[in-house]
Amino acid sequence: MKNNIKLIFLFLLFPSIAAADAAENWQLGFQDPATPIMEGIINLHHDLMFFICVISVFVSWMLFRTLWHFGQGQNPTPSTLTHGTLIEIIWTITPAFILLTIAIPSFSLLYAMDEIVSPAITVKTLGHQWYWSYEYSDYSNENGESVVYDSYMVPEEDLEIGQLRLLEVDNRMVIPTNTHVRVIVTAADVLHSWAIPSLGVKCDAIPGRLNQTSLFVKREGLYYGQCSEICGINHGFMPIVIEVVPLADYVSWLYNKLNE
Repeated sequence: MKNNIKLIFLFLLFPSIAAADAAENWQLGFQDPATPIMEGIINLHHDLMFFICVISVFVSWMLFRTLWHFGQGQNPTPSTLTHGTLIEIIWTITPAFILLTIAIPSFSLLYAMDEIVSPAITVKTLGHQWYWSYEYSDYSNENGESVVYDSYMVPEEDLEIGQLRLLEVDNRMVIPTNTHVRVIVTAADVLHSWAIPSLGVKCDAIPGRLNQTSLFVKREGLYYGQCSEICGINHGFMPIVIEVVPLADYVSWLYNKLNE
């Protein structure tokens, strides 16, 4: 809730800014999250960075003290101490306690990522060399035909102003906001991987096998991804674009698709 208030406040002050739902030049951090799963991934990353920074500073300080105080110039007569029961107990129990502290939220997030909530919409994603196909098998027209279409990358010479090079497609995958969506992922030829960073999704597409993942997108927008498994010479030219719209717009889009 606090994050949403901050975003609204920023948009009011700076209407030109927008959420980073595609990679930016020299970007070091994560893209802006749009699902609860991606928010959990980012929060876990920040929590782990705290532990990493504290441990790095402590270990560096210990190494510096060791090099300084145990040098020949500082202590010509070396210590004869070989064992310290207390310190050995401390440096065994402390890392174990830290790992346990990290494991609890990690396993919670892993189980949340694998959980498939009863979906309102199911979309089948099929990877090809080198494009994607989408099938909305929950709906059919009078002829029994469901919504099926291919999604190819838009060539650079056909891009319009504002479209992203190597990321724009001719037919986007469309889903509604605040709706549980199940995505079934497979491939027709070789291994692919359906990945959208802003949504916290990376699902392998394997020929002859159905993998599934779930989406619950909290805000409208365009979300860009790419195939994340080397699949041939044009591996870098099969982007993914998901357009998230209000439910009413999704129903209109679906109606038009069924009557094409």
